[in-house]
Amino acid sequence: MPEPSPSRVVLTGATGGIGRAIARLLSPRSEWLLLAGRDRSELEALQQELGAARTHIVCGDLCTASVREELCAAARAQGGANLLVNNAGCGDFHAFPTQPEERIRQLLETNLLAPMLLTRAMLPQLLEQPAAQVISIGSIFGYIGFPGFAAYCAGKAGLRGFSQSLRRELADTGVAVRYFAPRATRTPFNADAVTAMNRELGNAEDLPEEVARAFLAFLAGSDWERKLGAKERFFVLLNQLFPSVPDTAIAGQLPIIRKHLPR
Repeated sequence: MPEPSPSRVVLTGATGGIGRAIARLLSPRSEWLLLAGRDRSELEALQQELGAARTHIVCGDLCTASVREELCAAARAQGGANLLVNNAGCGDFHAFPTQPEERIRQLLETNLLAPMLLTRAMLPQLLEQPAAQVISIGSIFGYIGFPGFAAYCAGKAGLRGFSQSLRRELADTGVAVRYFAPRATRTPFNADAVTAMNRELGNAEDLPEEVARAFLAFLAGSDWERKLGAKERFFVLLNQLFPSVPDTAIAGQLPIIRKHLPR
């Protein structure tokens, strides 16, 4: 489905590395942007950078119903959004047996439940548009389970399943539901232990600006999902067709992973 033009955008997680880069590229292509995040000072700085006349902000935790309602109302006040980008998320690299229960709950609520509920709340105004899109920013880990990321992988895999299901449910409407999956990205989102592990394993890391450019190309296309990285796409295919191959490869990496894994 082509990108609605001009875009009227709701972007969550706007002050993170990927979110900020996407906001900067979307801004000149948009009628207005509505940016959501938890850090008011960072949101206000980005608003001034992009132009306060066309950039609006909502500060708060999207796991909270009142914040989701405020975001929907702010978009409605501007005439209704035609592009929702579910980018907000959180991560935690940790051995699952000792990962705190509250942290597991937070990972699933932030990475899966909050974008589902925000999408549901936004759908009435999206369905009013001649054409609209919901794009959720997932992860290659939504396809490949990886040690130390059990709860994170569960959330991103769930987000992909939600996107596919809703895409099919809305196939006879003007709303396209899509899934965009970066690989490892060089942002403060990753703990130092993750960066060190990726370096020792030889895992590629993209810059946020590279991810944002790929996102814009995806936005203008019609594929329902996009996975970044040729090596990662091949590994996803192996994981689907011959899961024992990734099992063996990752088992061989376990000594390095455990060396960096917080317990």
